[in-house]
Amino acid sequence: MTEAAELPPAPEEAREVFGDRFADAVRYAELLAETGVQRGLIGPREVPRLWERHLLNCAVLSEAVPEEVTVCDVGSGAGLPGIPLALVRDDLKITLLEPLLRRTNFLNEVVELLGLDHVTVVRGRAEEVMGKLQPVHVVTARAVAPLDRLATWGIPLLRPYGEMLALKGDAAEEELKSAATALTKLGAVGTSILHVGEGIVDPLSTVVRVEVGESPGGVRFAAKRAKAARTGRARRRR
Repeated sequence: MTEAAELPPAPEEAREVFGDRFADAVRYAELLAETGVQRGLIGPREVPRLWERHLLNCAVLSEAVPEEVTVCDVGSGAGLPGIPLALVRDDLKITLLEPLLRRTNFLNEVVELLGLDHVTVVRGRAEEVMGKLQPVHVVTARAVAPLDRLATWGIPLLRPYGEMLALKGDAAEEELKSAATALTKLGAVGTSILHVGEGIVDPLSTVVRVEVGESPGGVRFAAKRAKAARTGRARRRR
């Protein structure tokens, strides 16, 4: 039996969440179960629970994202949560940021196949693209790293008064407490824990929201951003 044959049918909740994009969501699930497994982007044991644990769990993040904003999905991997978010929210401008070539190749294939014109794939690490990418309103991430380290990568990519939304598990509250000092140094002015997906996923998806003030990343990253911006202007003048 192939890995694709192990993919369960899409639950009714998926039709509700993805709406007109339901067929595209099914195709994405099939790609994850086939190509994603073959290329080592997702484990074979995840295939039977792709819908509940991955696609729907990520799609409901849209409840926490404001309308018509720019989003950067840091460490996008196989496109989670960026691709499900893009399927339910065509009002967003989404960048999938991923350092590994085999993953960005897969992401580019998915974006082209599904016609996600509002999605751009960028290969690189967060610390490498700071100052090269336009600052965004929202940074998203899922299971990339502990919150304090994730914040070091994601918060400097935000525009002033933006927010980072990190999908986390049961230890979200503990992680948030442990990261409090680091978040303050990075310019965070507010934090909260959200539970989204009522009536769609059980248990609900847990999201850590970190809001920043006028200096995302703090003083240290403000200097780096300024230097990167000057370098970019100099290159454009050549």
